[in-house]
Amino acid sequence: MSKIQWSQTEDQIAKQAFQTAYKRETSTLIANVRDRAGSITELEDLWYLHDLLSTKRYEIDGKYDYDSSTAVFDFAKLIKEGWLSLEDLKGLNAEILSKISALVRM
Repeated sequence: MSKIQWSQTEDQIAKQAFQTAYKRETSTLIANVRDRAGSITELEDLWYLHDLLSTKRYEIDGKYDYDSSTAVFDFAKLIKEGWLSLEDLKGLNAEILSKISALVRM
């Protein structure tokens, strides 16, 4: 894929979209942890929650490390996972949106 040139406005839109996805995913995780924590009855349940949190921290820390050179791929992944929609990327140029859409369909 050719190198994409991001305008300053597009870079701001991209960073905001990453922040939106981050907030959605972390809010969902917090709600999930609250539900699971309330149903802990055995030590194994506690260790499961610990392992879940460790895994999620690793995944989330890596996923939301913004890099404009990989943002098209990152956005496609976030859309596939349900944390973003193409509407969240409104304002990016048509070429970028087209590339993201194509990757989402793959």
